[in-house]
Amino acid sequence: MKIRSHSIALCTMLLFGTVAFQGGCASTGMERSVKTSNSIHEVDKEIRKFIVQVDATGASLDALVIPGQSNVKKSFNNYSDQLEKLDKEGNRVLKRLEEMKTQSKEYFAEWEKQGDSYTNPEIRMLSDERRNKLAEIYAQVPAAGVGIKGAYLAYLTDLKEIEKYLSNDLTPQGVESITPVAKKTVQDLEVLKTSLQPVIVALDGIKAELYTGKK
Repeated sequence: MKIRSHSIALCTMLLFGTVAFQGGCASTGMERSVKTSNSIHEVDKEIRKFIVQVDATGASLDALVIPGQSNVKKSFNNYSDQLEKLDKEGNRVLKRLEEMKTQSKEYFAEWEKQGDSYTNPEIRMLSDERRNKLAEIYAQVPAAGVGIKGAYLAYLTDLKEIEKYLSNDLTPQGVESITPVAKKTVQDLEVLKTSLQPVIVALDGIKAELYTGKK
């Protein structure tokens, strides 16, 4: 039991960069560790906010094309507002994913360099095993997110073109004519939401590994 507890404590120290190899390296390792950890939380938070906004935008479009509205201008303005928020949230998610990819790459590269400085072979082995395991788990997030950008841009393009069309013809006839196209965007919405699920699963895997020790 003591050996197991010692190993867990050592791995935790390694993960968060608190082992002092050299004067400057410990600080650098800690900074990279914090950035990497923060990037996990940011990606997770932004993706979940994004999903909520995807649904809100889809709902505003559904409300916009309801026939016989008394105030179609109000519905259109709400749709435009939700679309603008979706655009911002989507770009933020893509940015966070890219930041996480870059920061984790730098973090594990530095960890590997520092691992070479161990003189104790057992500690070096523990460092290598832990680094390889976490690097593999972290890599699942950008890998899982490969399809997000394409699905997001396809959906966003359709929504913006619907907005553009109605801005020129916000009449009952104009709404009626664009309704079939609007209904088809539901397919793009589902494709986008489906593309987000693997990233959420991968992020949950990272959190489980870091904070509960279960995967």
